[in-house]
Amino acid sequence: MALPPPAPATPLRCLIVDDDPLARQVVENCVTNTAFLEAVGTCDSAVAAAEVLRTTPVDVLFLDVEMPLMSGLDLLGTLAPDEVPAVVLITSNPSYAVQAFEFHVVDYLVKPISYARFLTAARHALAAVEARRALTAAPAPTPPTDAEAEFTFIKVDNKLVRVAFAEVRYVEALGDYVHVVLDGQKLIVHSTMRAVEEKFPARDFARVHRSFIVNLRHVQAIEDNTVVMGKKRIAIGQTYLREVLQRLNKF
Repeated sequence: MALPPPAPATPLRCLIVDDDPLARQVVENCVTNTAFLEAVGTCDSAVAAAEVLRTTPVDVLFLDVEMPLMSGLDLLGTLAPDEVPAVVLITSNPSYAVQAFEFHVVDYLVKPISYARFLTAARHALAAVEARRALTAAPAPTPPTDAEAEFTFIKVDNKLVRVAFAEVRYVEALGDYVHVVLDGQKLIVHSTMRAVEEKFPARDFARVHRSFIVNLRHVQAIEDNTVVMGKKRIAIGQTYLREVLQRLNKF
């Protein structure tokens, strides 16, 4: 037998809406006998409920469908998605079921209501509220650091150009400029190698010479202390040789 979900530390706040006083009393009695629910009010119309929902926090809405002036479904249509509590619809007409679930209600009770069926609906509401609370409490995703980013913007002439790190093959220093060599493209940038080292992620890029930084993902071989990248061969400076070999062994 499935166990009921654990009761929340604070009972769920419920609003009961039905134009039939007897039906309201039945639902209110059910709420009173359910430990994880607490009635914060009852309304005899959807119009009155709209005002209560505007001013009172509600977790679960037990809502009749057929009411004068404004139906329960009409009421749901006036609420913004983030304003809608967990909704259990109540009606004597089962034909509303398909339309009701278009509003993502958690359950649908047909009058006359038994406590056993009410309790099932209440547990569905509890699960929905707990899921929403968990989603709200979840920490926002941490934005990537510079080392985790997949691209950067570099200034070329008078414009900023987006450059994907994965497409950069190597960077070559030429006086006061650097050439950023990509697959099929070369960008000439007024910069220093130190600035490039700081901007490009160390996880993928290594200084192999005072004039060259290479993308280790494009290195095909190391031959005679030279980095082989297709037809391009870049000599590894003695100052950088040991670190480059260590990086490649761990890559």
